[in-house]
Amino acid sequence: MKQLAVISGKGGTGKTTVTSSFAALANNAVMADCDVDAANMHLLLNPQILTKHDFYGLPAASINNQLCTECGLCKDNCRFDAISDNFTIIPFQCEGCGVCKYICPSNAISMKTNKAGEAYESDTRLGLLAHAKLGIGEEASGKLVTVVRELAIHMAEENQADLILIDGPPGTGCSVIATLTGVDLALIVTEPSISGIHDLERALEVAGHFNVPALVCINKCDINEEKAEEIEAMSNSHNAKIVGKLPFDKTPTEAMINGKTVVEYASNAFSTNIEEMWNKVKKVLEL
Repeated sequence: MKQLAVISGKGGTGKTTVTSSFAALANNAVMADCDVDAANMHLLLNPQILTKHDFYGLPAASINNQLCTECGLCKDNCRFDAISDNFTIIPFQCEGCGVCKYICPSNAISMKTNKAGEAYESDTRLGLLAHAKLGIGEEASGKLVTVVRELAIHMAEENQADLILIDGPPGTGCSVIATLTGVDLALIVTEPSISGIHDLERALEVAGHFNVPALVCINKCDINEEKAEEIEAMSNSHNAKIVGKLPFDKTPTEAMINGKTVVEYASNAFSTNIEEMWNKVKKVLEL
């Protein structure tokens, strides 16, 4: 079983467009939407939830006012200013570090786990999907990504799937690291702009740090040919092959509005480019 992670240095480059189309083209794959802060693959696939799992993130402090002497040690030592003047916890500022509990002389503070989100095992028209929803203002997205990946691996093993297709988060933070760890291949989707080049370089460096081989797809490749050439040069310097060049096209937007993947919605130059890119990725994965 192979694992392919589709990532990008920034949001909005077309990761979900590519990943969902690959899912439509794959014969025996399980999907995982690891962009838990802003999951959107379910909008295209309309999943039917089979199993729901509660996700508990970092613990939060709780003050027992009957034991609290209001000595102020907790407030003075909280670097996140999460304790109010009347000695109650400000929920969205508490990072769960536990300093207040450690320093409290009257044992008035305890650390309590709280539900931070949910993870799901679902069925879709394109196959099984592991996905999640992180609560508003919650942290620990990297931990939730790990949960989603574990669910995807479990479903893939149970159903003898050949491939796990991961729709990854943007950037280079902990959720991206949790997405990349242990995968067989990364496909980085970028676009020909100054920020796109900068963010591509960061993504390539993260993949290289974890010894994950990378391929590159240039979306909207024809909006700035000079920057597209710079992307090719940078990719070559990182031994990352360009496997796809997608033109600026209305097809992804139209397909999304109709609740379909690009290859389900249209048979045109754009969808053909996606199919050709999928065939190249399959060869690298040896599927």
